[in-house]
Amino acid sequence: MSKITPVLNLDMELMHAASKAKAPQSLSVRSLLRHLIRKMAWRQTLFHTRAILTPHSTTGLARFSTKSTPYLEKVGIPEFLNGIGKGVEAHVAKIESEIGDIQKLLVTRTLRLKKLGIPVKQRKLILKYTHKYRLGLWRPLARPMKS
Repeated sequence: MSKITPVLNLDMELMHAASKAKAPQSLSVRSLLRHLIRKMAWRQTLFHTRAILTPHSTTGLARFSTKSTPYLEKVGIPEFLNGIGKGVEAHVAKIESEIGDIQKLLVTRTLRLKKLGIPVKQRKLILKYTHKYRLGLWRPLARPMKS
């Protein structure tokens, strides 16, 4: 019995959508089905995101950590590039002398970095992390001082 109910619901929704159409020939069965499938996909998406966004959700693992990650309060070009790592920190002196401060680095384009002689891989990393930093999705971690 449970296998039949979705088909009946689909038929009822199809008849309901056909009755709402301006003219009986204005929508074909194919376009009505396409409309209904999109509508059901949106319902599933909304239902799924609500389940994820609920704070007391018991499904899945814990979403938040109890440990806070120490971030740098003041971020300059050296801290930013060291936070990226992967060989980008080798260009600290060059970028700091030519660009100046972190705000200018955040709006620097690839052509300017290319003129500074920074290889493609490092340019892509710098641009990727500057974009994430502008959006607030990434910040360089505070590294403990080695003594």
